[in-house]
Amino acid sequence: MFLKILSHPVFVNLNFHMPMIVDLSHPLIMLAGENGSGKSTLLHSIFYALRGEQADGYVYRLEMGDVKIPKVFLFDAEQHNPRMHPELFAGNPVMQEFVSMASHGQVMLAMFRENFPALPNGTCLLLDEPEMALSPANQRRILKMLKELADQKQFRIICATHSPTLIDSPETYVINLDNHINKNVPLEDFGIEGASTLQ
Repeated sequence: MFLKILSHPVFVNLNFHMPMIVDLSHPLIMLAGENGSGKSTLLHSIFYALRGEQADGYVYRLEMGDVKIPKVFLFDAEQHNPRMHPELFAGNPVMQEFVSMASHGQVMLAMFRENFPALPNGTCLLLDEPEMALSPANQRRILKMLKELADQKQFRIICATHSPTLIDSPETYVINLDNHINKNVPLEDFGIEGASTLQ
């Protein structure tokens, strides 16, 4: 399964060469790169393409082969903090009570344990920074859960992430957007890691 992006207003601005060909054939894909490199933009672009939707200035061709995807589910951990959306747990009063008392990280783990496995077999699950609010140990837990969703429920999972746990796993296929010239990435003179940037 391949996505060929022929035109994209953001990626052209970031100096991505068009057409941009994205290999989506692997069941567990990580979009890696610096802040501003285009990870979330690419994730949302894949979402539009898989749903057959159009966006201004975005021209693409999706080659599905014989892949059938019954559902496409996008979860943005930054914009969709589950604690702010109790409707995600409609019909499950135990989870609604848990969400009202638990930490952000605990609720994220509950999403992986309760909500994502309830999606249909073959779902394409798109996750924007799923590691947000999770400790390193819990990032390893969600990696195990992602592998199980891919193996047992035939999910296709694509994550935009900064997590070394997710990126460095031998089971994941990594698309590193730092291989392009990205104008939004902080310049080298922005500050040296570990040194003070105060004047």
